Amino acid sequence: MRFLLLKLQALYDNSQGATAIEYGLLAALLGVALVSSMNGMGNVLKTTFNTTSSSMSAGNAAA
Repeated sequence: MRFLLLKLQALYDNSQGATAIEYGLLAALLGVALVSSMNGMGNVLKTTFNTTSSSMSAGNAAA
């Protein structure tokens, strides 16, 4: 019986699993933030490259 109580106490005192879960949640949150920011930045870059391409095409047509 004492062995079982010692094992239960050891499991209760062990915080490594909680730390791993916290790191996993932080990584997931960081991934969501990166994906959403890249999506917004991708739209801005697409517009920038399209504008540049149009300007270059107009410049070549005039030359």
